[in-house]
Amino acid sequence: MARADILVVNRESREIVHFSALLFAVLAILVPMASAQQSGYKRGNLSSESSYAAGSNACILGGDAVVSPKANCAPDSLNDDGGAGSSVQPSQKVSKISPPDDFTEEIYYRNKLEFSLDAGWLPINIPFPFDVFEGDSYDLYPLRYTLVPIVASLRWHLDDIGSPWILRGNWDLTVSGSFTAIPKGAETRYFSYDMGLRRNFVPRHWRAAPYVDLRLGLGNIDAKGPLGVYFAQGQNFTFTCNLGSGVRYNFSPRYAISAGLNWMHISNNNLSEPLYSNYGINVYGPMVGIDVQLRRHRRGSE
Repeated sequence: MARADILVVNRESREIVHFSALLFAVLAILVPMASAQQSGYKRGNLSSESSYAAGSNACILGGDAVVSPKANCAPDSLNDDGGAGSSVQPSQKVSKISPPDDFTEEIYYRNKLEFSLDAGWLPINIPFPFDVFEGDSYDLYPLRYTLVPIVASLRWHLDDIGSPWILRGNWDLTVSGSFTAIPKGAETRYFSYDMGLRRNFVPRHWRAAPYVDLRLGLGNIDAKGPLGVYFAQGQNFTFTCNLGSGVRYNFSPRYAISAGLNWMHISNNNLSEPLYSNYGINVYGPMVGIDVQLRRHRRGSE
């Protein structure tokens, strides 16, 4: 009887040991799985909860990192190494586009030197415009003239572009030598040396620029008054005055053309009187010309 009891106890003890071992084995398998599931749940919750808190524009960069809407997924919100290892590429900074420079400042500038050649056809005779100030009658003489001046000039720009609005522009000093053919009139030719000023009115970003100029000079004409020709010039030595206006068109800083009207006056200022009368010549008409830069300098190099 006692032996049977001992066998029962031993069997129960073995069953308890086997059950305990099985229980520990099951726990050994389930505990890591539960831990892994719990860890994955938390990580997923962290991402979803963080992105929800950051808003609909949030960026999930990987792992637990979430960028708020203020960061706006900008490269600055990435790692300090410029986003290495991330699929987000840094954006390029767009520089502000500055307005283009005014090319007229490369055409009209201080100490620019140009050569110009102008030719005109002046067939329109008028009274001397300043007769009213001298007390003379404002009348035309019976003898009509047509002058064809050919003028070679050096133009020296005295300053850079200045002055506001419609007065914007610069000045150039003009030194000229001219030959004038006289196809109609008592005389046949005229030589002169002239000096003057031209004002260039230069709008911004325009190739065309209006101008006005004034030139005064000394000249020699083959006077026919001493030969008895009525209303001809009284002596060879004369003074001359030219007043013109027009438009200059610049193809480049080096080449330009011009076209306008020019009034030309020739007179000896009554030096031939009382022997010979001083009638003078007053004509105007169109003139055209070409301007060529003689030397190249970068602006501000002088």
